[in-house]
Amino acid sequence: MGVDILQSRPPRFEGLWLWLRRPAGRAVVAGIVITLVLGVAFAAGRYLVPAVSKPRAGTSAPPPPTATPGAVETGEAPVPQPPTATFTPPAGTRERPSDVLAAWAGPRAVKLSIPAVAMQAYGYAELITSRTTPGCKLTWTTLAGIAKVESDHGRTNGSLVQEDGKSVPPIVGPPLDGQSNRQAIKDTDGGAIDTDKTWDRAVGPMQFLPSTWKQFGVDADADGVTDVNDIDDASLTAAAYLCSGGRDLSTVEGWNAAIRAYNIPDEYRTAVFSATNDYGRRDRIG
Repeated sequence: MGVDILQSRPPRFEGLWLWLRRPAGRAVVAGIVITLVLGVAFAAGRYLVPAVSKPRAGTSAPPPPTATPGAVETGEAPVPQPPTATFTPPAGTRERPSDVLAAWAGPRAVKLSIPAVAMQAYGYAELITSRTTPGCKLTWTTLAGIAKVESDHGRTNGSLVQEDGKSVPPIVGPPLDGQSNRQAIKDTDGGAIDTDKTWDRAVGPMQFLPSTWKQFGVDADADGVTDVNDIDDASLTAAAYLCSGGRDLSTVEGWNAAIRAYNIPDEYRTAVFSATNDYGRRDRIG
């Protein structure tokens, strides 16, 4: 996660926190309402993101994306029908809000080699953002692209995403101590989030800095805990961060600005764009 951290919670995102904290916002939305919203919200996520050409041997990495995320090329496979959101939790288990997307996420998880729990989290984050910040136009493919680059969807360094969305063991990056081309960021959380009282470290499947997490962290799965190692919480928090400042991620400028805020290097944006594009292409293939 980059260090271009905003200093105050954007006013337009107050609605997100307030909505999630209300009983109605934390409960699972009625199936018929979700179905109607998904018909619009997920259409963008299934559109193709134009590919960035791979660099030839001996050449530098390609420049940052210059195409609009979500652009559609002609002659591609038809867009699938909008998913339905239905789920019946097994007896004795606690239903995660994102479980309503199980039927939508399952086939995609297999096709795209993404853990089903993570796939649900990305879709749910897009769904909620489409309601709270419709002008952002965030798609689940962008969240999946970031998660692929940051932690391989919570599977880096031997970690695995559990059925409850937690990454076990927790994912903690190297100390940001200025060594090995890393930035130097002194501890900001007393080690409460990253377990390091000397230097900050990026944490969780979406690799948040403690200071960013303290500002933007959201309890997406309504378990009463804002957990940076929970893919549900991390995905919706990433959505809020990417959309902050009134960004429109359907534009080249907005998308590039959002990814740059997450991590500055051009190589990072290219990697995220390539992963996002790959998921968009494969998702459109029946």
